[in-house]
Amino acid sequence: MLPATTAQQASQQIETIIQRVSQIILGKEDVVRLAVTCLLARGHLLLEDQPGVGKTMLSQALAQALGLGFRRVQFTSDLLPADILGASIYDRDTAAFHFHRGPVFTQVLLADEINRATPKTQSALLEAMEEGRVTADGATHALPEPFFVIATQNPSTQVGTFMLPESQLDRFLMRLALGVPDRTAERRLLEGQERRELLRVMQPAMSLLELQQLQTWTRAVYAAPALLDYLQDLLAVSRVHGRGLSPRAGLAVLAAARAWALLSGRAMVLPEDIQAVGFAVMGHRLEHVADGMSGPELARQLIAETPVP
Repeated sequence: MLPATTAQQASQQIETIIQRVSQIILGKEDVVRLAVTCLLARGHLLLEDQPGVGKTMLSQALAQALGLGFRRVQFTSDLLPADILGASIYDRDTAAFHFHRGPVFTQVLLADEINRATPKTQSALLEAMEEGRVTADGATHALPEPFFVIATQNPSTQVGTFMLPESQLDRFLMRLALGVPDRTAERRLLEGQERRELLRVMQPAMSLLELQQLQTWTRAVYAAPALLDYLQDLLAVSRVHGRGLSPRAGLAVLAAARAWALLSGRAMVLPEDIQAVGFAVMGHRLEHVADGMSGPELARQLIAETPVP
């Protein structure tokens, strides 16, 4: 079990990251907290919102605040899997094929407008997101650590989009929406310095080793048997009216709740941690059974209906 003093130390380190990113993404500290939680839990993040609200800026700010390598891929209808993963190219000098790595070989990958690509191209990321590796021509290539995919998605009502299949959605630990800032934050944005200029001069707030240590501590946050009973009750409630949350979804909720507890300076998961991350982790996994409401709305309803031990 993680010592309480270690959890408090970790919380202070994480707060530094959140405050630094929040200087770029104004008025959205709640979303920044969840995004950092997703990274600590070793998950991947899906951002769904209208253009121009700061989705790309958030991903760049997270990478820069943590000193991580960053690559961006603009997804389009003619994008091919090899454009993401890489390809084997014949070298005349050596009379052999050599694998040239694609942009997926980075620590933070921004998959911009992922639902504008065809399902074949979308599926190219499945192994990378699940296993942290890429297989090409029978050879396996490990991806850097950490490997964090941030994908942006346009609303499905827009022309030229392909709905993400359930298998792809399930690879994302969280789905979040930034939304427009409130009036006060928007005024600060209008009156302040250009965000990209601030981003250029931002210095990393921690080293790679410190981030990896935080991810290790996250897994050590204690979950009591009563807490696991509560989580299982929540999963069972979701399955009452048909297909609900899978066992993998339960593991995702627990991982995110552990990260949220560490962010809060605690070495033990509480039901409040599950409730704090529940809508972001469960919402996109419940769209297929939402029946007239959105996935996050159904997630909040399930949380409200499940008794807390």
